[in-house]
Amino acid sequence: MADKSKKSGRYDAIIAEIFRQHYQEGITNFEFSRSEFTEVAQSLNIPSPKNLGDVLYSYRFRRKFPTVISDTAPDGLEWVIELAGQAVYRFKLSPINRITPNPNLICIKIPDSTPEIISKYALTDEQALLAKVRYNRLIDIFLGITTYSLQNHLRTTVPNIGQIEIDEIYVGVNQNGAQYVIPVQAKGGSDQLGVVQTKQDISCCITKFPDLICRPVSTQFMQDNVIAMFELTLEDEQIRIVKEKHYQLVLSKDILREDLEQYKIWE
Repeated sequence: MADKSKKSGRYDAIIAEIFRQHYQEGITNFEFSRSEFTEVAQSLNIPSPKNLGDVLYSYRFRRKFPTVISDTAPDGLEWVIELAGQAVYRFKLSPINRITPNPNLICIKIPDSTPEIISKYALTDEQALLAKVRYNRLIDIFLGITTYSLQNHLRTTVPNIGQIEIDEIYVGVNQNGAQYVIPVQAKGGSDQLGVVQTKQDISCCITKFPDLICRPVSTQFMQDNVIAMFELTLEDEQIRIVKEKHYQLVLSKDILREDLEQYKIWE
């Protein structure tokens, strides 16, 4: 616990100093480079993080910025970190936008088809979530089209953004022959679904798959083996939720006649 707290304090000190060196009152964005992390750590007389990427990932998906950063944001806005090129990043003021599960939505029971050996040996929450989504064909069920996993952890370069990584990417087709590309973002544990990551995923799909319809999906673990799924879109430069469903993976015997009758009504 002490080591974790120490690392957290080191991350806060470095990101706060980078912000201080670039920020001027009234500006809405500025760029900085990855190499600055090592330089700042040396100037603060603290050890440089071994994994510089983890510092950025932490503030994009896990951690809040130190108050010396967040307090400079006007009401209704927040600072986010975007990719801006190879090893270049951008602090940018953006409208506050959260993708969080609606606790009032009903859970739809789905027979759990996840192989037990996969559940046993999945190394991370994200890996386990992607596997459950894949083996239970939740993308097909959620979007109502036939899809196929093309690649997971796809690393590629996008113009004006730099290198990105998509958790998993699917391609699909509907009954009329229209073809789709579905970038999937998965988050488990305390990680937050990232609006910035969704924007990057959309940019990648537009660049790499210009003839396909892009339907980005984000998914997150909830309690009791429930998986929240969101279809997202970009509107007025903001990520909006098109639809949200919650699926609970259960044994077939746990899907009761009453459940099936309820699902008929929704159909």
